[in-house]
Amino acid sequence: MSRYENGVHEPPHKFVEALAKVLGVPAAYFYCGDDRLAEIILAYSDMPEIQRQALRQRAAELLR
Repeated sequence: MSRYENGVHEPPHKFVEALAKVLGVPAAYFYCGDDRLAEIILAYSDMPEIQRQALRQRAAELLR
């Protein structure tokens, strides 16, 4: 694990998926370089689909 943390090796995607499943987080969380975006990813993963759609719509509105 320390080799992954220090950037010596990158874990295979299947390993990341398995770790994410054990920890109950989405795999995308581990690839996120921005802590604020990581928080959004965690929140999104806990939302029901209707809220995910509303969030996506609101984000699209903000980008206009």
